[in-house]
Amino acid sequence: MSHFVRASKFRHVYSDPPKPENSWTGFRLATTTGEQCYIKASAKYFAIAVSGGGGPFVVCDINKPGRFDGQQFKVQGHSSSVLDFEWNPFDDNMVASASDDSTIKLWQIPDGGLTANLTEPLVDMRGHGRKVTLLRYNPTAANVLASCSGDMTVKIWDVEKAEALTTFTGNQELTQDIVWDYKGDLLAASCKDKNTRVVDPRTGAEAAAFQPHEGSKSVKLTYLGASGKLATVGFTRQSQRELKIWDPRNTATPLSRVDIDQAAGVIMPFYDPDTNMLFLTGKGDGNVRYYEFVDNDPWAFSLSEFRSTTSCKGMCMVPKRANNIMGCETMKLLKLTPNDGVQALSFIVPRKSDAFQDDIFPDSNAPVAAHTSDEWMAGSSKDPVKMSLDPANAGSAPGSNAPKKTFRTVSTLSKELDEAQKRIEYLESKLKGASIEY
Repeated sequence: MSHFVRASKFRHVYSDPPKPENSWTGFRLATTTGEQCYIKASAKYFAIAVSGGGGPFVVCDINKPGRFDGQQFKVQGHSSSVLDFEWNPFDDNMVASASDDSTIKLWQIPDGGLTANLTEPLVDMRGHGRKVTLLRYNPTAANVLASCSGDMTVKIWDVEKAEALTTFTGNQELTQDIVWDYKGDLLAASCKDKNTRVVDPRTGAEAAAFQPHEGSKSVKLTYLGASGKLATVGFTRQSQRELKIWDPRNTATPLSRVDIDQAAGVIMPFYDPDTNMLFLTGKGDGNVRYYEFVDNDPWAFSLSEFRSTTSCKGMCMVPKRANNIMGCETMKLLKLTPNDGVQALSFIVPRKSDAFQDDIFPDSNAPVAAHTSDEWMAGSSKDPVKMSLDPANAGSAPGSNAPKKTFRTVSTLSKELDEAQKRIEYLESKLKGASIEY
């Protein structure tokens, strides 16, 4: 009897156990729990919440591992615990934080990292009535941020104007996850009432609703790239973990269902639209399972599994442009552990050639917005701007060399205004002294 093995460029992807010298250790982690991933990364830095007054969190360089022992500078401007972060996809130095104090704050991390404690935010957004639990930036529109709160609402913000654009009030219980689709035209939100709702973020209207899993534990979501399909991970009524793939246009039955295992940890999904690989890791687990998604039946193929005895408290995906491209690092995950700090998990496609591998590194998302928030609100729909990952073509994305918009704090603007006012008064006195009318 013959057996056919499915051909795939990613069938042999592997990850070596992380080395202690390549980890970040010495943190006193915050004890707050919730639906968040506990760690978020840009192409330069990652952020994690630590213990202390004022809801502090630390920002570390993703290229400089080491032991910190609580000596690093912190961002601390909230009056209660920080629950989630979100890095601006178009500015690796700008991070938003959500807190138990019901506010969202925007911070600018200086190049090279913090040289002192950062206490004054660029923007302070207020509008939620209770704790803000999750944040998600729009993948194509500049400065458009989604947030959900204990007040059962999901808000869309223009962070540049510091104002809420729309509010969705269809969830009657706590929101467990929110995700944007590939173009940033739709937002999916899972709720404690077991329903997942697809929302038009421009109007706050509900477009569809369905129950993806029968279990009562948290459901996590991710859109599967340009295909428009939605992956959900949750639990059966018998507390078995499962993965389902849906077509949001027809949610009567799932396109595919994959049984994972029998465990208690909530699974966090991470999807790479460049390779169509889906990574699943559970809170409290040590393993990372990965699948390849195809846009036809049977939809998902199991590739392999990274095994570890070190449990995971949280995890995040690093933007592809920060990977070791010439080392064929197709995915980098940062794993936050309860006792061993932050570990980098590198997933490698084994190749013998030292040349750039364009078949496994197609053009990827660039740190350039496809449209402004005003254009997006007016109905503009665009794919993400792409860039070449070939180091020889670095910075080849359209608009990647354009000057970056800078934001300034209120105190900085006040100081500049005072200096300008004094200059005006000085010049007016000179004109009067010269008997010149103005």
